[in-house]
Formats: sequence, structure tokens, C-alpha cells
Amino acid sequence: MAVGVFDSGLGGLTVLDALVRRLPQVPFVYFGDNANTPYGTRDAEDIYRLTTQGVQRLFDEGCDLVILACNTASAAALKRMQESWIPPGKRVLGVFVPLIEALTERQWGDNSPPREVAVKHVALFATPATVASRAFQRELAFRAIGVDVEAQPCGGVVDAIEQGDMILAEALVHSHVEALHRRMPKPEAAVLGCTHYPLMEDAFRAALGSGVQVYSQPELVAASLEHYLERHPDLIGAGTETLFLTTGDPVAVGHKATQFLRRRIPFRAA
Repeated sequence: MAVGVFDSGLGGLTVLDALVRRLPQVPFVYFGDNANTPYGTRDAEDIYRLTTQGVQRLFDEGCDLVILACNTASAAALKRMQESWIPPGKRVLGVFVPLIEALTERQWGDNSPPREVAVKHVALFATPATVASRAFQRELAFRAIGVDVEAQPCGGVVDAIEQGDMILAEALVHSHVEALHRRMPKPEAAVLGCTHYPLMEDAFRAALGSGVQVYSQPELVAASLEHYLERHPDLIGAGTETLFLTTGDPVAVGHKATQFLRRRIPFRAA
């Protein structure tokens, strides 16, 4: 009955943590491609290759449904995977749509035409690859009109987080917010478009200042998956065991994960 969760590294653990709290009865298999992180500076073909390899590993563990808890993979690989790669009976979902539904105040599955929404000026903070894909703007255009999006590629933040250098990560966040403010001085909302960034949410909020609504993905994705499984209970796969898999060093990755989530995460080699 396991649901797969894929990420390029440790950031997807922020989503997994919210999923486990929201759906304690569902076992999850987490796959972190820590040997190849970060994805945010890779080209689209490389991201697609690595993502399909990781998702296939989750299929092999009995997962019929996989969540791409990685915005870069969701932006650069998901559409192509859905069009030509995913086997019959399997499903792969990204993390953009729940966030955009919340931003545009839409209920799950609302496929009505795009319309005016309250928020007009949105700051998007994401990896260089996610920004370059323009996937966020494309998905937003399906649901809303008249929204100005200013995207800031946040180079170096994921690397600093993965290395455990939170002081550097915080400094980089402030630098990237300053760069965004030069182009959009008064955003009404800010989207943290990388699953690593919830670990730096306080730093983003401090740099953005009061009055900016910050959208972070873990709780939104968890609520969306709960609703999805209510409608598609058949997609809870055959696996029954919660597993944590990594392409990196299981001991080192487990240590970092424990630091981030403040609980022991027993990784094993993928």
C-alpha cells in the first residue's frame, strides 16, 4: 500500500514529513538521489534521465503512485514522463499544482477556465532549472489571468542546505530576495518553489518583510494527496513497508536527514 516520494536530495523530506503527519496510515517509500544532487543546475535531458531512473526504482518497490517532491523534476521532466514514459496503471504527480491551486483559491480538481484572482504580483523563488522551464507560469496560466510573476533563480541555496551550512544558506536567501526586490519591490505573495526552501522559510519571511503571503509546499501537497487518494484509492500500491532509499551514502544522508527533521531516518542504499 506504499506511495512513492522522489526527490533529488533531502528537500523532499519536508514534503514527506507533512505527508506522514497527514496520512499516518499510508506507508511511504522515499527515494533521494543524493549522489546526483542538486538537479537545479542540470540540463533538462539529464534531469529527465535521473528522474525516470528514480521513479522506476519506486515502481519496483510496489508503488503505483509517485509524488515528485522536487520542483526541478516536476518542472523539467514530469510533462514528458506523463506523455510518453509512465507505464499503464502507474501515476506520477508533481508539486506545482497544489501550490498554484492554493494561490488561485481553487478547489482540488477545479478545471474551470482561468479567471481573475486576488493576488496580482507574485515572487517565485526556485532553482535555476525550474525558473528556466517556466513550468510555474505555464501551470498558473491554466488557472489565472492578470498575474505578474517575477522569478528569482536561487543559485547555491540547495547546495548550502545539502552541505548543512545553514548560515551560508540564510545569507544566500537574503541576497536572492534583495535581487528580486530590485525588479519587484512590493510582491503580494511569495512562492517557495523548491522543497528544500521550507527549511529556510523563516529566512525568506524575514527578508521579504511583513505583508507578503508566503506559500510553502509541504502542507499543501499533503492535503492535496489526501484528497487525491480519497478519489483514487486504487493507486495505493502493493508495497506495505516504509522505506528510505538513497543513491548516496546511507549513513551520511541519514545523519543530515535527522538534523533537518529532528528524528532518526534510517536510509539504505538504493
